[in-house]
Amino acid sequence: MTVPKLEFPPFRLPAQSEALRLEVREFLAKTLPTIKTEDRFATWTTRSVEFSRALGARGWIGITWPKKYGGSERSFLDRFVVTEELLGNGAPAGAHWVADRQSGQLLLKFGSEAQREQILPRITRGECYFSIGMSEPDSGSDLASVRTRAEPVGDGFRVNGTKIWTSGAHRNHYCIALVRTSGKHGDRQKGLSQILVDLKTPGVTIRPVINLAGRHEWNEVTFTDAFIPRDCLIGNEGEGWKQVTSELAFERAGPERFLQNFHVLGELIRVLGRHPSKRVAAIVGRLVARLWTLRQMAVALAGMLQDGKSPVIEAALVKDLGTIYQQDLPEIARVLAESDATDEDLLADFLDIAQYSTMIAPSYTIQGGTTQVLRGMVARGLGLR
Repeated sequence: MTVPKLEFPPFRLPAQSEALRLEVREFLAKTLPTIKTEDRFATWTTRSVEFSRALGARGWIGITWPKKYGGSERSFLDRFVVTEELLGNGAPAGAHWVADRQSGQLLLKFGSEAQREQILPRITRGECYFSIGMSEPDSGSDLASVRTRAEPVGDGFRVNGTKIWTSGAHRNHYCIALVRTSGKHGDRQKGLSQILVDLKTPGVTIRPVINLAGRHEWNEVTFTDAFIPRDCLIGNEGEGWKQVTSELAFERAGPERFLQNFHVLGELIRVLGRHPSKRVAAIVGRLVARLWTLRQMAVALAGMLQDGKSPVIEAALVKDLGTIYQQDLPEIARVLAESDATDEDLLADFLDIAQYSTMIAPSYTIQGGTTQVLRGMVARGLGLR
């Protein structure tokens, strides 16, 4: 049996993308508000509507989309650069994050023309914000087992069920929900569809889920006989699974899969001083090498997306390896700092940073799919399951 290969062809960002990087850095230097340290670990949830609108005014939201919908028709490589700089500088991009990364992409690929014309220009202006409605309390990341049902009634659907880990639903405008429009729970991928939900719809209830750090970022969203018009169906009924797998490639492929706690590494190097021991320097070097390897893999994914490919399996692998790295980093950093810090004041501040990063690290497993699900995808992609 011939085993399929996972390949990450070497790829270098073009000169125009690196030129854009300088533009973005200049913009951030002038525009970024003062950011609390803990917020730098949550670029994708820390929000500033003013910042999102300023970014949109530069044409950097929906940067790859057609100009007719407000986009800039630039490459996925340019988008990678913008995302990398936002993460690296801890920018408060949470308001538009999901809409730009995946919801808009989904509507562009599968949505109706009316949906695109109504929503995409608002996203590109930094004025329209989305949440993800995939995970459920009894399903976790096994999306094929979702129970939320949308029953056809008249000119729409009556929706009942519950979604969990719905980031920003208490402040966003829309949620794209994966629902079962036909068949029964055991049908797995069959009978699934996606619908566009206005989060102010009667029958939609949003309850907070507070994380270990005491922050309200996630929510439980309950549908109780919520009526959703038929023109809010995305694409064709029954094609939800195809849409979700395409959408998740965008969620898993970006630099956020390894840069969410990038600031821990930078602060660790600062607290260790300019002349760490050989042992400590070697450990830090390994952390940097892991980070750089993940970045090269992510750049390769951006190149594949630019070429029109859908690197679903490769993206799952990057997300899995990125989760391991980001969960390893704060504990390794804490041990090194406690044993080799050169400044007690810097150490105290750093330990607070490491503690906060440790508390939010479990969330990395949830985002974009759990480790078990991702490894199952990779195994199937390689013909091993």
